[in-house]
Amino acid sequence: MKDYKKYYIIPATPEEVFVALTNPMTIQLWTGDPAEMSTEPGSEFSLFDGNIVGKNIEFEESKLIVQEWYFGEQAEKSFVTIKLHPHKQGTSAELRHLNIPDEDFDDIVEGWNDAYFGSLIEFYEED
Repeated sequence: MKDYKKYYIIPATPEEVFVALTNPMTIQLWTGDPAEMSTEPGSEFSLFDGNIVGKNIEFEESKLIVQEWYFGEQAEKSFVTIKLHPHKQGTSAELRHLNIPDEDFDDIVEGWNDAYFGSLIEFYEED
């Protein structure tokens, strides 16, 4: 199991980024795929046409998202924490992803950098 931590600078306010990560209609705008998402703790979510699924654990408006990500029959739970901080260029998003299965690590890191935060950054740069 591996952990991953990285900061991303997004050219939008923390409030805008929070909505972009939690509102299913907004998620669809920047991913191009239908999404199931709610800010209700305990609710399940599905992103990128079902390629990312899990459970929502905790939210703090415009500041924090905590989720459990599912990886098949994995014994240890995999947790994602995204903290949003105001930044002079918009928002600094602090990502921590814990307990990533070794065999999935490279794909997950690429997904965070390209499909997830990469797409979100591009979405706001086009405005």
